[in-house]
Order: sequence, then C-alpha cells, then structure tokens
Amino acid sequence: MRVMLKLAALTVVVFLLSALPAFAQDAAHGPSYALSGKGIAGGLGMGLALIGAGIGFGRIGGAALDGMARQPEVAPRIQTAMLIIAAMLEGATLAAVVLSFVVGNGATF
Repeated sequence: MRVMLKLAALTVVVFLLSALPAFAQDAAHGPSYALSGKGIAGGLGMGLALIGAGIGFGRIGGAALDGMARQPEVAPRIQTAMLIIAAMLEGATLAAVVLSFVVGNGATF
C-alpha cells in the first residue's frame, strides 16, 4: 500500500511538472498552446497499447506452448488458433498506435 501511494504521488508530481511550461506563458502572446495534452495523451496511449500487446502476446504464447506440451497430437490446431488470435491482437494494437499517433500529431510544443 505504501509503495502504491508513493507511486501515485510521483505520478502527480510528474504531471504537474510537465504542465509548468503551459502555466508559464504570458497573456500577451495569446492563448497558451505551448504544452498541449494531445502530445502527452498520444505518447501514453502508444505506450499503454504496446505494453498491453506485449502482455497479450506473452500470454498467448505461454498458453499455446503449455497446451502443446500437454497434448502434442493437437499441436497443429493449437498453433493455428494461436496465430489467428495473435493476428487479431496485432491488428488491434496497430489500430491503437495509429489512433494515438493521430491524436498526438496535433500537438504543438
């Protein structure tokens, strides 16, 4: 519990420090678009999508190898199902990364 509290506090500090350039803009130069949330959201979205895909691929591979070790006679069917699921996961990951890139591309730093 104590570690989670420290991690939450560190996250809040990092987000507040990343917002400092936006707060430092003076009113004479118009609205403050110096630090947009789009860039941060795009980067976090890409990172989370890739972390999720890595975890998913690891679980798919582990479960497939476990099934093949238990029943070697159905290994070709398990491998085919594993490849289909991995392809669907890859498509969802690619869509998430492209969407994050599109969202983050509008940021001006």
